[in-house]
Amino acid sequence: MKRFISRLQIPHVFALLTMVVLVCSLLTWVIPSGEFERETREVSGVERTVVVPDTFSTVPKHVSARGLFYRDESPGMASPDSLEGFLSAIPRGMVGAAEIIFFIFIIGGVFGILQDTGTIPAVLHSILDRLRHSWRLLTVVLMTVIAIGGSTLGMGEELIPLVPIFLIVSKEIGCDRIYGVALVYVAGAVGFAAATTNPFTVNIAQGIAEVPLNSAIPFRLAFLVCCLLITITYMLRYGSKVREDRANSIMADDPFELPATSVEPPPLRPAHIAIVAACIAIFAFILYAVQAMGWWLAEMAGGFILMGLAAAIIARLPVAATTRAVVRGMEEMTVAALVVGFARGITIVLEDGMVLDTLIHSAAGVLQHVPRFVAAEGMLVFQSVLNFFIPSGSGQAAVTMPLMAPLSDVLGAVSYTHLTLPTIPFECSSRWAA
Repeated sequence: MKRFISRLQIPHVFALLTMVVLVCSLLTWVIPSGEFERETREVSGVERTVVVPDTFSTVPKHVSARGLFYRDESPGMASPDSLEGFLSAIPRGMVGAAEIIFFIFIIGGVFGILQDTGTIPAVLHSILDRLRHSWRLLTVVLMTVIAIGGSTLGMGEELIPLVPIFLIVSKEIGCDRIYGVALVYVAGAVGFAAATTNPFTVNIAQGIAEVPLNSAIPFRLAFLVCCLLITITYMLRYGSKVREDRANSIMADDPFELPATSVEPPPLRPAHIAIVAACIAIFAFILYAVQAMGWWLAEMAGGFILMGLAAAIIARLPVAATTRAVVRGMEEMTVAALVVGFARGITIVLEDGMVLDTLIHSAAGVLQHVPRFVAAEGMLVFQSVLNFFIPSGSGQAAVTMPLMAPLSDVLGAVSYTHLTLPTIPFECSSRWAA
């Protein structure tokens, strides 16, 4: 069994999604075709196409030998997906998700600039220095700052280079390696899961569901606070036990000896403070503009570009260095961005074969007979399992939102609009959002 598990490898997300596209393409020949009626409604100033409940009707399939290789259409009938349709599904998905893909690339470029300015490590290092002798306050402040970064901007990987410093601090306050890593990893993960304005999850999911961007922020903030309070409480209790007796550590046998490190975060300078102030001001204006001025992904991307330019100017980065930072940041977002296009290919083939509405109708038929909280927990379980196979939050949004959004429309009174599930906040029912 252990040998089998050691040999078991999950395919790369691109390979996995391509196989899913192929399976869905084949299923269009098996699953009955059907469709709901749809209508356009205005939700908080945003036009959204919604499914009309109780309007599902089956559509006969047009099956032919030519349809195996090329799309063979017949008026009033559904055409199963062809070889041509399968091969072109991912490219068409890239085109259909172009706005989201380039939005992710632009944010990656902006993060590249912020990394080059050294602002993030300088701010965190300043907090560590000031609160080093008060380990409880240090834990609360540090985890709160990191969680806010993960919740609002999707920060996480940017903090990995600081792990050696967090380990040193953990040893100084009498804790273990687990505590030092958890200060970064757990706080970032909690913030990312309890997303408030995360552009990689919330904004993309809301864009696909066609609901107002950054809606339901009060609920999201309350959810973040609850998750963070539970996490910090657990961390403080664990830290107290380890400080009292090293035997209480998960790594009780670890001598916790750290090699000499040359990691020296940049000292906090006035330029770093100015960059933080500028980024907060611009980000606040972006949130305001989304709600009051009708900004969408393109305008939001422009706001993030302004944020990057302001950081580069304040830090006095040369044009060449700024350009390299942008390119490096975009390169780091390549998989996260392109996986959205791959995932959109799944929706493409299901829509081509007119079986997406059949799946929605079948799921609604099951969920209508269970309590609302059971349906919500079912979405949570489904999303949690999917996270093992598609680790990209934006990719998960592209896979699940085309199904979850119309499903909530069909369920009517059952709404998951304001639920924030792990990695993807579901934004669904337009009636509830209105």
